[in-house]
Amino acid sequence: MSAEHFFQYLVTGLYQGSIYALVGLGFTMIYAVTQIINFAQGEFVMLGGMLSFTLINSAKLPMPLAIILSVIATAIIGGIMYLLAIRTAKKASIVSLIIVTIGVSIFIRGIASEIWGIEPVHTPAFSSGAPILFWGAHIQRQELWIIGTTVVATILLHLFLRYTMIGKALKACSVNPEAAGLVGINAKSMALIAFFIAAILGSIGGVVLAPVLPISYETGVGLALRGFIAASIGGFQSPIITVVGGVLLGIVESIAIGVSWGPFSSAYKDVIALLVLLAILLIRSGKLASEERAS
Repeated sequence: MSAEHFFQYLVTGLYQGSIYALVGLGFTMIYAVTQIINFAQGEFVMLGGMLSFTLINSAKLPMPLAIILSVIATAIIGGIMYLLAIRTAKKASIVSLIIVTIGVSIFIRGIASEIWGIEPVHTPAFSSGAPILFWGAHIQRQELWIIGTTVVATILLHLFLRYTMIGKALKACSVNPEAAGLVGINAKSMALIAFFIAAILGSIGGVVLAPVLPISYETGVGLALRGFIAASIGGFQSPIITVVGGVLLGIVESIAIGVSWGPFSSAYKDVIALLVLLAILLIRSGKLASEERAS
């Protein structure tokens, strides 16, 4: 592989990994507050892309307004999901609630296929112009938008969690829900906010991804898997490590496909992600076993 090809695959991995990071952040936010793994997180990405397509191409709204409305609508759907599917199952076990999220994911995909059909759609790029040539790589301007959006979203989320009262309440619920309740923090309200934030992060990913990668009703499935892996790298606790993990996963996938020998080809892209997940599970299971023996 030449240096130009390597850098091209590196850039591709960076923008793909940035989307994985946004999805992983959604997993982390919900799990930290509710201990639930929301397997419908990928559908928020799909909805963001699909809704922006409809508002831009059918409703003929200006792109900035269409993006804002798409994010708001997806956030509302995330909140409705919590209120109708999660909060109503008051005494259900965590495992049961996780299964509920899988059911919601299937339901959303079914509705999306009926509304938008099975053909992929895409939206116009945020910036027009020829690709940028850098170190022999052709970088699409939208790819820079994706990377930049992820950086900004990560910084804003960090500032929100650290310096706002709601952010501190969310962190308190993630550390000790019972103690948080004793000081007057409503865990149910925090869970609703966590679903809102997760849906916003996912929809932002869909909005910035749609101009580069056509979005279909099935897009969320693969992204949910990779976002889950990114969150697993961060232990579903650290947003920063989740972002780093998502970016690294995107780079590993891209370069492995670029090598194109043996099993490393585009046809086995999902296998690469699953191998990374298997490695994470083996490492974590070994760590838990050693801690159990030490205790």
